[in-house]
Amino acid sequence: MLVPFAWQIITSFKTEADAARLTFIPQPFTLAGWERGFLSLHPGIPQLFFNSMLIAIAVTVTNLVLGSMAGYAFARLRFPLRTVLFLLVLATLMIPDQLRLVPVYLIIRAFGLITSSPLNYLGVVLILAIQAQMVFLFRQFFLTIPRDLEEAAKIDGAGHFTIFSRVMLPLAGPALAAVAILTFQGTWNSFFWPLLILQEPGHWTLPLALFSFKFEFRTDWPALMSVTVAAIIPILIIYLFFQRYFVQGIAASGVKG
Repeated sequence: MLVPFAWQIITSFKTEADAARLTFIPQPFTLAGWERGFLSLHPGIPQLFFNSMLIAIAVTVTNLVLGSMAGYAFARLRFPLRTVLFLLVLATLMIPDQLRLVPVYLIIRAFGLITSSPLNYLGVVLILAIQAQMVFLFRQFFLTIPRDLEEAAKIDGAGHFTIFSRVMLPLAGPALAAVAILTFQGTWNSFFWPLLILQEPGHWTLPLALFSFKFEFRTDWPALMSVTVAAIIPILIIYLFFQRYFVQGIAASGVKG
């Protein structure tokens, strides 16, 4: 598992000719790949990081808010066709993005979000705003919380929203951390929908910019690997800070069906 990461770091310090050879030690060691990677991209690295961060944070927040509310509803509330609706939500996991490309694209275009203005950020966020796997994780976690806490809150006169916000959410820290990490990582690395929605190079995210190192007859591997290493750093930092909660959330979400 660690070999690909080590290999990309090593390749980033090689020359283009050396990158084509399976050598473990760069011969010679050079920073030319880092210079090309950070100086040749348009827009620049700061703008690319800003675009990726803006979309990733927005999608993470929407999934935390909407996913937790939907998960609580499916776990605790009683309403007609609850099981059928939950199964339909899970069924969407079996539909690849390519199959829903045309209708989603037409809807986003009808909203006027496929444009050269910053509104196209909103188009990407709307498509990824709520994901079925996050609803599933929240539902499974809320099922593990004892009903006695809910009943005590009801006796005190609390309604569903009060129970959700003041009882359930404070206990859902591990699930919130797991969903935040998974959503942020998935959105940060997303390529398919940003490629279709983000029309202007100034609005591109990092994965789109990485594609610019691939030319018709060759690929600039050292420059590509240098920017890839830089792109991993935010995900690595987030995971290191929230690793304990992430593991707890994933473990708890699989306890009860």
